[in-house]
Amino acid sequence: MLSNLFNRLTTRSLLLGMLALVAVAGAASSSAAARAGQQADDTQAAATLTVRSTRYGRILFDGRGRALYAFTRDRRGGRSRCYGACAKAWPVYFAKGRALAGKGVRQSLIGTTRRRDGRRQITYNGRPLYYYVGDKSPGQILCQNVNEFGGTWLVVHANGQLVRARSVGQ
Repeated sequence: MLSNLFNRLTTRSLLLGMLALVAVAGAASSSAAARAGQQADDTQAAATLTVRSTRYGRILFDGRGRALYAFTRDRRGGRSRCYGACAKAWPVYFAKGRALAGKGVRQSLIGTTRRRDGRRQITYNGRPLYYYVGDKSPGQILCQNVNEFGGTWLVVHANGQLVRARSVGQ
């Protein structure tokens, strides 16, 4: 009877130990995979400007296919004027290294400007670039030609000019 009790306790201890090991290993691998995925997204998004054909013509996107906007309150060649609530609604397109020109983008038009916190914001033809927080999927453009935070938000043509129309032909 004593040996039977000992065998049951040993079996339970081994089983609990194996379950704990599996749980720890699973958490560690998913955490590492998440970090690797985030680094890849950050690198790709920061590295390349691309151009896509849309109802607004050929406009700028980041390397993940997210539309990029300019703010008319920002002076061409100047610093951003979008901070606080503005920057929450219109997140900044930050540089994490040298930005590269994808197909249809002119490298000579890509630059950066320093924000108040010292971080570098990517510019195109001298205009700081932003995302719109409501654009959730690649290719989505939900806030073209909208007035917010004291200026107008516009997508940017591949040639660096701002698109003023609500769609091509308007």
